[in-house]
Amino acid sequence: MLRRRRSPPGPDRARAGLRVDVLYFAILRERLRRDGDTLELPEGSDVSAARAAIARRHPEVAALLPRIATAVNRAIVVEGHALADGDELALIPPVSGG
Repeated sequence: MLRRRRSPPGPDRARAGLRVDVLYFAILRERLRRDGDTLELPEGSDVSAARAAIARRHPEVAALLPRIATAVNRAIVVEGHALADGDELALIPPVSGG
């Protein structure tokens, strides 16, 4: 089992509230040309707040987000799922094939 290293709290961390690592897959990774981001969100934020922050940061994928599944720490979650400092949020586009 892999353990995530968490940064120690400091003055900048206290102001930010919580920090979430975001992973992008498939079309999101292709359009953004990156595997992930780090979001700093207010304490008490949920998945919906994180998705809104991603849409503001990357308007080029905002229209795709309503069709994207979200996982926190490798478990699929709903929009109202509360986030904690150090969580991993993965955005997973639908898969199609033939």
